[in-house]
Amino acid sequence: MIEEQGRVLSVEQGAVWVETIRRSACNSCQARAGCGQSLLQRLGGRRRQGFIRVLDDRSCRVGDEIIIGVPENAVLRGSSLIYMVPLLALFAGALLAQAVGAGEPLIILAGFSSLAVGFVAIHWHAGRLGSDPGFTPRVIGRVGGSHIVSGLQERSGG
Repeated sequence: MIEEQGRVLSVEQGAVWVETIRRSACNSCQARAGCGQSLLQRLGGRRRQGFIRVLDDRSCRVGDEIIIGVPENAVLRGSSLIYMVPLLALFAGALLAQAVGAGEPLIILAGFSSLAVGFVAIHWHAGRLGSDPGFTPRVIGRVGGSHIVSGLQERSGG
Protein backbone atom coordinates (compact mmCIF):
# COMPACT_ATOMS: atom_id res chain seq x y z
CA MET A 1 0.00 0.00 0.00
CA ILE A 2 1.38 3.40 -0.98
CA GLU A 3 0.53 5.83 1.80
CA GLU A 4 0.24 9.61 1.96
CA GLN A 5 -0.83 11.97 4.71
CA GLY A 6 -3.53 14.57 4.10
CA ARG A 7 -6.18 16.79 5.65
CA VAL A 8 -9.93 16.39 5.08
CA LEU A 9 -11.44 19.41 3.30
CA SER A 10 -15.03 18.23 2.81
CA VAL A 11 -17.17 15.17 3.45
CA GLU A 12 -19.55 13.34 1.07
CA GLN A 13 -21.57 10.17 1.45
CA GLY A 14 -18.92 7.39 1.57
CA ALA A 15 -16.04 9.65 0.53
CA VAL A 16 -14.01 12.68 1.55
CA TRP A 17 -12.04 15.33 -0.35
CA VAL A 18 -8.47 15.45 0.91
CA GLU A 19 -5.66 17.96 0.50
CA THR A 20 -2.24 16.31 0.27
CA ILE A 21 1.20 17.86 0.13
CA ARG A 22 3.23 16.58 -2.79
CA ARG A 23 6.74 15.66 -1.81
CA SER A 24 9.71 15.32 -4.07
CA ALA A 25 12.77 13.13 -3.75
CA CYS A 26 14.91 15.96 -5.15
CA ASN A 27 16.14 17.05 -1.73
CA SER A 28 17.73 13.67 -1.04
CA CYS A 29 19.05 12.92 -4.54
CA GLN A 30 22.76 13.42 -5.24
CA ALA A 31 22.13 14.51 -8.86
CA ARG A 32 19.76 17.38 -8.05
CA ALA A 33 22.17 20.07 -9.29
CA GLY A 34 22.12 18.75 -12.87
CA CYS A 35 18.67 17.21 -12.94
CA GLY A 36 15.89 18.54 -15.15
CA GLN A 37 13.19 17.39 -12.74
CA SER A 38 14.71 19.44 -9.92
CA LEU A 39 14.86 22.50 -12.19
CA LEU A 40 11.23 22.07 -13.26
CA GLN A 41 10.18 21.74 -9.62
CA ARG A 42 11.94 24.99 -8.70
CA LEU A 43 10.52 26.86 -11.71
CA GLY A 44 7.05 25.39 -11.31
CA GLY A 45 6.11 27.63 -8.43
CA ARG A 46 4.95 26.77 -4.96
CA ARG A 47 1.66 25.07 -5.88
CA ARG A 48 2.26 21.68 -4.31
CA GLN A 49 -1.13 20.79 -2.87
CA GLY A 50 -3.18 18.03 -4.40
CA PHE A 51 -6.94 17.68 -3.96
CA ILE A 52 -8.31 14.17 -4.38
CA ARG A 53 -11.49 12.24 -3.63
CA VAL A 54 -10.89 9.36 -1.23
CA LEU A 55 -13.25 6.54 -0.22
CA ASP A 56 -14.03 6.68 3.49
CA ASP A 57 -15.68 4.14 5.76
CA ARG A 58 -14.30 5.65 9.00
CA SER A 59 -16.57 8.72 9.36
CA CYS A 60 -13.89 11.38 9.01
CA ARG A 61 -14.67 15.02 9.75
CA VAL A 62 -13.48 18.23 8.10
CA GLY A 63 -10.02 19.11 9.41
CA ASP A 64 -9.02 15.54 10.37
CA GLU A 65 -5.45 14.55 9.57
CA ILE A 66 -5.63 11.17 7.85
CA ILE A 67 -3.50 8.59 6.08
CA ILE A 68 -4.71 7.60 2.62
CA GLY A 69 -3.49 4.63 0.63
CA VAL A 70 -3.52 3.17 -2.86
CA PRO A 71 -2.59 -0.46 -3.53
CA GLU A 72 0.77 -0.88 -5.29
CA ASN A 73 -1.00 -3.16 -7.76
CA ALA A 74 -3.22 -0.28 -8.92
CA VAL A 75 -0.26 2.08 -9.37
CA LEU A 76 1.73 -0.53 -11.28
CA ARG A 77 -1.18 -1.46 -13.56
CA GLY A 78 -2.13 2.15 -14.16
CA SER A 79 1.36 3.34 -15.00
CA SER A 80 1.97 0.34 -17.25
CA LEU A 81 -1.21 1.06 -19.20
CA ILE A 82 -0.52 4.77 -19.52
CA TYR A 83 2.97 4.25 -20.91
CA MET A 84 2.71 1.02 -22.84
CA VAL A 85 -0.60 1.28 -24.73
CA PRO A 86 0.19 4.51 -26.63
CA LEU A 87 3.75 3.38 -27.32
CA LEU A 88 2.64 -0.01 -28.63
CA ALA A 89 -0.06 1.69 -30.73
CA LEU A 90 2.58 3.99 -32.25
CA PHE A 91 4.78 1.06 -33.26
CA ALA A 92 1.87 -1.06 -34.46
CA GLY A 93 0.53 1.73 -36.68
CA ALA A 94 3.93 2.50 -38.17
CA LEU A 95 4.77 -1.17 -38.75
CA LEU A 96 1.37 -1.85 -40.30
CA ALA A 97 1.77 1.09 -42.67
CA GLN A 98 5.24 -0.14 -43.62
CA ALA A 99 3.94 -3.69 -44.16
CA VAL A 100 1.35 -2.48 -46.69
CA GLY A 101 4.08 -0.62 -48.61
CA ALA A 102 3.33 2.98 -47.62
CA GLY A 103 5.98 5.66 -48.10
CA GLU A 104 7.86 7.25 -45.24
CA PRO A 105 5.52 10.26 -44.78
CA LEU A 106 2.50 7.92 -44.55
CA ILE A 107 4.35 5.63 -42.12
CA ILE A 108 5.04 8.62 -39.88
CA LEU A 109 1.44 9.80 -40.17
CA ALA A 110 0.13 6.30 -39.39
CA GLY A 111 2.41 6.07 -36.35
CA PHE A 112 1.27 9.39 -34.91
CA SER A 113 -2.35 8.66 -35.72
CA SER A 114 -2.08 5.34 -33.89
CA LEU A 115 -0.41 7.11 -30.97
CA ALA A 116 -3.41 9.45 -30.76
CA VAL A 117 -5.77 6.46 -30.86
CA GLY A 118 -3.75 4.93 -28.01
CA PHE A 119 -4.16 8.09 -25.93
CA VAL A 120 -7.90 8.15 -26.62
CA ALA A 121 -8.17 4.48 -25.60
CA ILE A 122 -6.32 5.20 -22.34
CA HIS A 123 -8.57 8.18 -21.63
CA TRP A 124 -11.66 6.03 -22.20
CA HIS A 125 -10.29 3.21 -20.04
CA ALA A 126 -9.33 5.64 -17.25
CA GLY A 127 -12.91 6.90 -17.18
CA ARG A 128 -14.10 3.34 -16.63
CA LEU A 129 -11.52 2.76 -13.88
CA GLY A 130 -12.57 5.95 -12.08
CA SER A 131 -15.50 4.07 -10.55
CA ASP A 132 -13.46 0.96 -9.72
CA PRO A 133 -12.82 0.85 -5.93
CA GLY A 134 -9.57 -1.05 -6.55
CA PHE A 135 -8.09 2.05 -8.21
CA THR A 136 -9.53 4.63 -5.81
CA PRO A 137 -7.54 5.84 -2.80
CA ARG A 138 -8.96 4.89 0.62
CA VAL A 139 -8.68 6.25 4.12
CA ILE A 140 -6.53 3.73 5.96
CA GLY A 141 -5.98 5.54 9.23
CA ARG A 142 -6.00 8.75 11.23
CA VAL A 143 -3.11 10.75 12.54
CA GLY A 144 -3.69 11.24 16.26
CA GLY A 145 -1.04 13.14 18.21
CA SER A 146 2.26 11.36 17.64
CA HIS A 147 0.67 8.05 16.66
CA ILE A 148 -1.01 6.85 13.51
CA VAL A 149 -4.15 4.96 14.41
CA SER A 150 -5.15 2.48 11.72
CA GLY A 151 -7.87 -0.02 12.53
CA LEU A 152 -6.68 -2.26 15.35
CA GLN A 153 -3.03 -1.40 14.83
CA GLU A 154 -1.14 1.51 16.38
CA ARG A 155 2.36 2.43 15.33
CA SER A 156 4.74 5.33 15.81
CA GLY A 157 5.03 7.78 12.96
CA GLY A 158 4.42 11.32 12.06
